Amino acid sequence: MEASYLEQFNFVSVLLRLMLAMASGAAIGFGRSRKKQNAGFRTYILVSLGAALTILISLYEYQMLVGPWAEAAAYTDLKFDASRFAAQVVSGIGFLAAGTIIAIAHRQVSGLTTAIGLFAAACLGIAAGAGYYACVITAALLVIFTMETMKPIEVGFKRRLRNMTVSVTYGKDSDVAAIVRTMEASGVQLFDIDVERSQAEGTPTAIFTMKLSRENSSHAALLSSVAELSCVQSVQELIS
Repeated sequence: MEASYLEQFNFVSVLLRLMLAMASGAAIGFGRSRKKQNAGFRTYILVSLGAALTILISLYEYQMLVGPWAEAAAYTDLKFDASRFAAQVVSGIGFLAAGTIIAIAHRQVSGLTTAIGLFAAACLGIAAGAGYYACVITAALLVIFTMETMKPIEVGFKRRLRNMTVSVTYGKDSDVAAIVRTMEASGVQLFDIDVERSQAEGTPTAIFTMKLSRENSSHAALLSSVAELSCVQSVQELIS
């Protein structure tokens, strides 16, 4: 089958575009669903399919306006702008993506990757609906590669930086001084200390923002030295 035939607006090309949109959304959503993320397998499929449908509807409307509806369109001086369908998809997906972003403990935000993944799935659906096959296949592979394999690289890169944010849960307020002394003994430069308290248990937690020294730049060593303190209940590095 010639490529030009698939670029035309016919039943076979419409079916292929919808299946391609579904496949690209499913491929992205499978990995997110496996990781128990907010938006999973079906969500990504429906986002991609919905975006593809809007473009196919715009193409259908154009075909009708230059065909069976041409006389009525000329009589009413009807103007057609196919880009408005894609624009509505992009603006509409913003509301869905915003719903996946939540604030969690210690001034951290979760769901940003899920949100931008939904946006990417919508864009893939738009490209599939428009029949831009090469773009869909290439972009889908790049999106899947980024979301599935780049996180360990990103985390490893952040751990090699000397800037560090640590959450420490301890027994009582006076324990902060001992924690600070332990950190300073490792040569860190403290920038900020933000004390939080759980309303349910009343257990204090301090968020330490610091910069490690060049001589002692091991994140694991600092976390271990703080965890060894008898007053410390838990210690965790915060990586956004």
